[in-house]
Amino acid sequence: MQRLCLTLLVLLLGACATPARVPQQAHARDTNTVQIKAGHMHEVAFYALSLADTPYRYGGNSIDDGFDCSSFVQHVYLNALGIKLPRTSVEMSRAGKPLDAGQLHPGDLVFFNTRQQPFSHVGIYVGEERFVHAPSNGKTISVVNMREQYWRSRFSGARRVASAN
Repeated sequence: MQRLCLTLLVLLLGACATPARVPQQAHARDTNTVQIKAGHMHEVAFYALSLADTPYRYGGNSIDDGFDCSSFVQHVYLNALGIKLPRTSVEMSRAGKPLDAGQLHPGDLVFFNTRQQPFSHVGIYVGEERFVHAPSNGKTISVVNMREQYWRSRFSGARRVASAN
């Protein structure tokens, strides 16, 4: 019931917002953040949340077929901000500005070591120590709490690839 209410709230709020298109693109070699208008980072979080219950699919890269973690993040950034991120979570971990967990804002990328390799999993921070991600086979895009022991012990870092001015 809580998931349904959250999804309905996100869809309602998302219907009121038009995704912003930003002509600049962030690539793995960029070290600076892309500047966007204030408030657009919340659109990243809202759009990501609107995809809740989309199935996970390894190598998938569409709403219809499903997403893996990095294609999900790539899709959200492209559709919410017009920013093209690299394809893999490891490449994404080199884009933008590194952050500590205490510096996170909605729309920032969060990375985890889920395959005995740092930055092997990526999600989008949505606030209140929660992030949205495409978890694994048999599951769907969902919101989880970074304070859970599993995620806390696997946190690899965070990046800000777009910053509101």
